[in-house]
Amino acid sequence: MSGFTKSVTKAVIPAAGLGTRFLPATKATPKEMLPVVDKPAIQYVVEEAVASGLDDILLVTGRNKSSLENHFDRAWELEAALEQKGDDQRLERVRKSQILGDIHYVRQGDPRGLGHAVLCGALHVGNEPFAVMLGDDMIDPRDALLSRMLEVQQQYGGSVVALIEVDPEHVNLYGCAAVHALEGEDVVEVTDLVEKPDPHDAPSNLAIIGRYVLHPAVFGVLRQTSPGRGGEIQLTDALKTLAGMPAESGGGVRAVVFRGRRYDTGDRLDYLRTTVRLASERKDLGPDFRAWLREFVAELPPEEG
Repeated sequence: MSGFTKSVTKAVIPAAGLGTRFLPATKATPKEMLPVVDKPAIQYVVEEAVASGLDDILLVTGRNKSSLENHFDRAWELEAALEQKGDDQRLERVRKSQILGDIHYVRQGDPRGLGHAVLCGALHVGNEPFAVMLGDDMIDPRDALLSRMLEVQQQYGGSVVALIEVDPEHVNLYGCAAVHALEGEDVVEVTDLVEKPDPHDAPSNLAIIGRYVLHPAVFGVLRQTSPGRGGEIQLTDALKTLAGMPAESGGGVRAVVFRGRRYDTGDRLDYLRTTVRLASERKDLGPDFRAWLREFVAELPPEEG
């Protein structure tokens, strides 16, 4: 155990991707700003960080991402118009995005992979453990995954990733982990990692999802990590190195095996599922939306073949 027990207060959220799967919608609008019901996807992630006690947040952005900064800034004209109308409910919702936490920004520049995006946060993070949260991975607020990961990092030191069980045929879409059990049902030790392996080469069906709590030693490793799959600097490769390093050097990787509710807003079909699911559960929208949805589904023609 490394003894590195300083509390985590900072979160790095990479948000520099081009969002090509959502073109043409993302030609001029960042994918992180696409609405999930009536909030942009990125706000759900920031709210999750703040709810877990991480109120110092760094967004790693790129070109054409100024709307991200605008969203978390004051909108004086809009607020004044809502105040004049006496629309207190919408005014409160507009103001919430600008008081969530202490939000900072850095440009990634060249899109050289997730590992490079994390490395862009080195100056802001310093010599502290920190969280990395991918903007297109949403975790249901009723399932406190990040809080559990922070507990595990405090207990063991080193770094912590989140894993889910996936269909073995789909492991090529993820970074995959070889593990052995520790105490409890949800915590394992990671012994090896493979980025997007062929199904027959995968060490398990446990896949990494977009939540990490990292020891600052990851920055030194990333600086020495050569481009991997896709010609990009892969965070998975750096984590594999950390897993083999001694604890006193910041090594060791544990994982929380997550069995809760996760929404992938980076995939078009899952984005639609997420919007329907969250809208159905809303107190203000749910009853009418569910009633319409039942009628709509009942009137659908049967599938051919």
